[in-house]
Amino acid sequence: MTQGIKEETITFDLALKLADTAVFAQNKRHLKNIEVTVLKGALQGQKYDQIALECGYAPEYIKHDVGPKLWQILSSSLGEKVSKTNLMAVLAQRAFEELKTQESILLPQPLELEAPVGLVALDSAFYVERPFIESRCYEEITKPGALIRIKAPSQMGKTSLMVRILAHAKQHSNQANPVIQTVALSIQRAERCIFNDLDRFLRWFCASITRKLQLPHRVEDYWSDTFGSKSNCTAYFEDCLLPEINGTLVLALDDVDEVFLHPEIADDFFTLLRSWYEEAAYGDSGNPLWQNLRLVIVHSTEVYIPLDINKSPFNVGLAIELQAFTPPQILNLAQRYGISLSEDELSELMQLVSGHPYLIQQALYHLARKDLTLKQLVRTAATDAGIYCNHLHRHLRSLKQHPQLAAAYEQVITSSTPVELEQLSAFKLHSMGLVKLQLNQVISSCDLYKQYFSNRVDI
Repeated sequence: MTQGIKEETITFDLALKLADTAVFAQNKRHLKNIEVTVLKGALQGQKYDQIALECGYAPEYIKHDVGPKLWQILSSSLGEKVSKTNLMAVLAQRAFEELKTQESILLPQPLELEAPVGLVALDSAFYVERPFIESRCYEEITKPGALIRIKAPSQMGKTSLMVRILAHAKQHSNQANPVIQTVALSIQRAERCIFNDLDRFLRWFCASITRKLQLPHRVEDYWSDTFGSKSNCTAYFEDCLLPEINGTLVLALDDVDEVFLHPEIADDFFTLLRSWYEEAAYGDSGNPLWQNLRLVIVHSTEVYIPLDINKSPFNVGLAIELQAFTPPQILNLAQRYGISLSEDELSELMQLVSGHPYLIQQALYHLARKDLTLKQLVRTAATDAGIYCNHLHRHLRSLKQHPQLAAAYEQVITSSTPVELEQLSAFKLHSMGLVKLQLNQVISSCDLYKQYFSNRVDI
């Protein structure tokens, strides 16, 4: 069935998984963060100077040390000479070999169907694991003072991954950490008026965590007019929450993008999170209690607010960026639904939704229910009678509420080439999942959106 995989279909997530798996098999170690950065830059066609500028290292270090060593270890791990110029071709061939292996597996019996709505439950058989990403997150969250940052557009699986990290952390208590408490806090739960004042926001923040831990509400007892809001919040964690738990607190903050909209509190709040992370890194020279706090920060868009690089939590810890499903992942998921996709059918589905996790899950669910055939699905997908109508209507309402954003997206879908947009508009459209970023330009993320919104140019 399979005749090959085009280089342009290889996502960074897949390329990184293939490279890291090969390196680990050969050298018993994962790729280092700086090696991952250079790999990503190379796949995007960046020069060493550009890569160095973005990650804050000297160009000579990247060009003469990290880069050459990376190609050397990849060459030995992948079994052929690898360089910046042929990297994508080598990884595409490796992906092709994996896909053939997947196809050789007999189809299992279809599982009991679950409507793909929102969070994928922990016990769901339809959760698509990204082995490299899950394993790295599970390993990182066990470290004292850990910080994991998960970024991806809407409905790409961020929250589903987040709850699995929390579950893994809670299940892996040991003698060193006999008590592990987890809290998932969505920033969107805060009322709009709370974001107008830092003191009020941090009181809500502390009170919400206290309630989720089912501890007595003592925020007012620890809040003093003598000190600033950040000092009060820090003292509350140091004197009340962390000692009361007497163990490890894994705190996951979902929908952090909401804070980006409120510059009056954003800088102070994110500086506070960074200071806690650094306090944990000080070890015994600081307050060792902070080693008991581990953070997971989840957001949909790039950090478009100005933050001091030395005070931002968005350039430390483990960075995870979720990508679209790859052809092997889609075939594997289709098998769980009891569906066998031909090469042409897989290509047609990829062309329509580009591997978007939520859109793929919706398609396979309806195909498994035999609500319609794939040809019917594709023909009606970009209409108000198709299976994606509610999803498309939600995006349409959002665009109508933000005319400037709608005008920017109209530029994208009416252009045959990538478009350079004002940065904030590009980031917001990307967070909605409507566009893909290509360096400083964007394109429509899939044919479904281009078809649907092209018929509504007066968005």
